[in-house]
Amino acid sequence: MAKKRQKKQQQNFFPFIKWFWILFGAGVFSIVLIFLLASWGAFGEMPTFERLENPTTNLATEFISSDGETLGKLYLNDNRTPVTYEGLPQNLVNALVATEDARYFDHSGIDARGTLRAVAYLGTKGGASTISQQLSKLLFTEKPSGGVERIIQKIKEWVIAIRLERQYTKEEIIAMYLNQYDFINNADGIRSAARIYFGKEPADLRTEESAVLVGMLKNSSLYNPMRREELVFNRRNTVLGQMAKYGYISEEVKDSLQAREMKINFNPESHREGLATYFRMYLQRWLNNWVKENPKPNGEEYNIYLDGLKVYTTIDSRMQQNAEEAVQEHMKNLQAEFFHQNTPQRNATAPFLDISRGAIDTILTNSMKRSARWRHLKREGLSEKEIEATFHKKEEMTVFDWNSDSYEKDTIMTPMDSIRYYKTFLRTAMMSMEPQTGHVKAWVGGVDYKHFQYDNVIQGSRQAGSLFKPFVYAAAIDQLRYSPCFTLPDNMYSIEPGKHGNMKAWTPKNSNGKYSGENLSLKEALAGSVNTITAQLMDRVGPGSVASIAKSMGITKEIPEVPSIALGTPDVNVYEMVGAFGTYANQGVYVKPVMVTRIEDKNGTVLYEYTPETKDVLSKDVAYAMVNLLEGVTQYGSGAWLRGDYHKNETRFKEVMSGYPYNFENPIAGKTGTTQNQSDGWFMGTVPNLVTGVWVGGEERSIHFSSISYGQGAVMSLPIWALYMKKNYANDELGISKEAFEEPEEMSINIDCSKEQEDEEQEKIDTEDDLDDLDF
Repeated sequence: MAKKRQKKQQQNFFPFIKWFWILFGAGVFSIVLIFLLASWGAFGEMPTFERLENPTTNLATEFISSDGETLGKLYLNDNRTPVTYEGLPQNLVNALVATEDARYFDHSGIDARGTLRAVAYLGTKGGASTISQQLSKLLFTEKPSGGVERIIQKIKEWVIAIRLERQYTKEEIIAMYLNQYDFINNADGIRSAARIYFGKEPADLRTEESAVLVGMLKNSSLYNPMRREELVFNRRNTVLGQMAKYGYISEEVKDSLQAREMKINFNPESHREGLATYFRMYLQRWLNNWVKENPKPNGEEYNIYLDGLKVYTTIDSRMQQNAEEAVQEHMKNLQAEFFHQNTPQRNATAPFLDISRGAIDTILTNSMKRSARWRHLKREGLSEKEIEATFHKKEEMTVFDWNSDSYEKDTIMTPMDSIRYYKTFLRTAMMSMEPQTGHVKAWVGGVDYKHFQYDNVIQGSRQAGSLFKPFVYAAAIDQLRYSPCFTLPDNMYSIEPGKHGNMKAWTPKNSNGKYSGENLSLKEALAGSVNTITAQLMDRVGPGSVASIAKSMGITKEIPEVPSIALGTPDVNVYEMVGAFGTYANQGVYVKPVMVTRIEDKNGTVLYEYTPETKDVLSKDVAYAMVNLLEGVTQYGSGAWLRGDYHKNETRFKEVMSGYPYNFENPIAGKTGTTQNQSDGWFMGTVPNLVTGVWVGGEERSIHFSSISYGQGAVMSLPIWALYMKKNYANDELGISKEAFEEPEEMSINIDCSKEQEDEEQEKIDTEDDLDDLDF
């Protein structure tokens, strides 16, 4: 009886066992089927093999300096530049694995233990999403809107994660994930995040800094270092705790790191901020033209914001920093003096000078109609009367201010008042170039790109003043073989009507209105910028020859062939004048300025390499004679302020001459330039391997200093050059020369004026002896 009862009980359990295995098998089959259906695209599009090979990621174009630093990037929404796994510090990888996926190196895309734990505890003890799943979510799936969609997405993430694990190594997946993640504040990817939050490359991150960035992976908007410092600090310490838990750091190290202050070094990367902003905007325009002429192999046009181009530039980031600092230091001091001289009590029409109120109204009205605000409202369909009315309504705005730490201040004014306010600020431009290669090393187009976006290096053209005179001297030495020692009398000189295209007589005056009547050497005349000597040279060589030499040296603006060009009436820009003066230092060979040496695509394929554009303009001996003339300017001419302290008791003047005295002792070839009414101040300074040009002036020619004491090139522009070169010489790694200019082996032009004077005196003695021997 007992045996029958036992057998019956076993028969009663058999159906349950049978159905258990049926249901279990059906469950396994269903799971497998669901995964298969997902992989076949039944629940929505899945990435193809080719797409997994090349996941679509928007990459910023990167501008790289000659010394290997990132100057800036071009992007629309994604400021992303990828980093290889080798470029990641081990502490960052350890923090990521410890915090996000402790068994990352043991699973194949899905963490089974983590998944079972998440299901069992309904996610209260952590989720089950692996790094591979998180990457698949970032790359290929959209945000779900409901519960069913969320489940479907999770399944798709699992499938993609497994595919990614088959396609890539563990190290590649980590790099892809960190490169893809959005750390907010334009920090797309780990490289941008490291640079923006800590001002360094990822490889240089310290353990506690890596912990901050890994902590942000949970929710970057919530753990935003710029808004929730305490929350981010606590999250950082949680990450450090995870690293200790899994043995990546010791408890002692954890405690030490957790006690450290969280130091965020915020360096926003935007088109209007950072280093070399004017230069980067020039490159953006240059690239827009380049991509039109250089399509992809399939005929499509490169997208400079999405295709991850690498643009290798000639700019040296250290010299660029020196240039920007020099501009800011001097322009702040010069602007303070300009404000002092243009108070309402001293100048009722400030900042304008010597023009009528009607002319001022015309200038302001024209500026209003050229403004972005006017164009925007015009596109919206408002009438001119309606638009103009908006320019006279007060509103809150942020404006430029030299006296604020950030050079900005919040205020309330009308847009028309802001136009006049910005007119009060002096503008500047500076460019520095290596004359032998044409490589541009520094480029500053204004005082602050965010508020003054007009690039005065290449967009602006102003009268050259005396800066144009070396072209006249070069023509005379080249054609007439004059020596720097050749003399001409300092007397008023006229070129008669009808000669050299003159409609009437041209009789230039010396700037001081005085004429010594003495014979001056060309070196003395150029150093003193004597107009009467320049006029005589112009008469002897003709304006056509001068214009021809200027054009051969890179001046593209129209140069009318009339005598008055000798005094700098043509408009020129800093970019072309630096290139022209480089010809003298480069032994007579003009090299067109170069800004880009190479362009690569995101895979490192070279798309462009520059070819130097050169032209033989002057012989070596003529070029060296010109260098000798220009050295005279800095020895005893208008550039001599570079050498010593000539204003020992003029405290206020020395404050304007930022950093004065400069006390340079090395050879410098230079030239100042000042236009009529002190509207433009120029200085061009050259050492053997660096030529640098500076311009300073108002936005309008009617905005200027009232006297030449402060309005000359030696005060407005020369100090920027001096400060810049002082900073360059302080860094021996830059290799800026202090040596003499190289003299040609065969020099056919005499530059030793003392020897020429001795020869003349000896000739005079010999002549007197001959006369004594005659028998009358």
